[in-house]
Amino acid sequence: MKRYILRRLVQAVITIIGISIIVFLLTHLSGDPVALMAPQNATKEDLEQIRIDRGLDKPIYVQYWKYISGVVVGDFGESLRWDMPAIEMFLARFPNTIKLASAAMAFAILFGLPTGILSAVKVGTRFDNFGKIFALMGQALPGFWVGIMLILLFSAKLRLLPTSGMGGWKYYIMPAFTLGWYTMAAITRLSRSAMLDVLDAEYIKMARIKGVSEVWVIMKHAFKNASAPVVTMTALQFVVLLNGTMIIETIFTWPGIGRLIVDAIFARDYPVVQMCVMISSSLFVFTNLIVDILYAYLDPRIRYQ
Repeated sequence: MKRYILRRLVQAVITIIGISIIVFLLTHLSGDPVALMAPQNATKEDLEQIRIDRGLDKPIYVQYWKYISGVVVGDFGESLRWDMPAIEMFLARFPNTIKLASAAMAFAILFGLPTGILSAVKVGTRFDNFGKIFALMGQALPGFWVGIMLILLFSAKLRLLPTSGMGGWKYYIMPAFTLGWYTMAAITRLSRSAMLDVLDAEYIKMARIKGVSEVWVIMKHAFKNASAPVVTMTALQFVVLLNGTMIIETIFTWPGIGRLIVDAIFARDYPVVQMCVMISSSLFVFTNLIVDILYAYLDPRIRYQ
């Protein structure tokens, strides 16, 4: 087990180093940030001085070494556009993204789980057809299109909800529903298939023969055993929601990490983009690492594959 954990840990570190190199090179290929930082009447000498002050005159591998050395000790550099530590900008926006992702996950569980369970219990009925169509639409319709349609209907037409920004509970409904749209469909599909497998089991038939009530059979015996894959997927999907807010936060002008990345990309603010992508990627990699270790602990055969 120790060798397996060590091997997976090394793979995770190598993955993060590879991501850091790719992100660093891609951000530097996007253009010269000095042109955006300097005033319009700046001379060639002014531009060169800004480049020297920011360390952008050094070779690319020197800039990368300085960057990765700082990341190791928690220093992600300073924003080129806003002249403040990049990590402070991230920490100021991250709670807003967590709130939005938590609300989206709540929507996904509250709508997706009951729909999937009822679809399996009432298999072959109209409700089952609705559940299957709902799951298909959730994975086929892109989130940005759903968000725009919600704005047109509930904001422009009915004037019930605010179009953008962050405030009271009304501001959460449309962005959270849109962000959780795909996860909602995924939970519906997975909970339906897991419940269908369990409902055919012998111990379920035995419980029914013994006269146990149908509600108790479904919630106590069937759902308890079918919930393991749903819980695992839900945990992984929360990290996906945290990392997938860029388009949704832009559409609804939500002041979170996704919006920060978009603003930083347009400003060619290398340190902010690199930091956001590095932290988001690290969250995803280490969440997968923890899940893999838990699987290996529960099923020893995985350690030898």
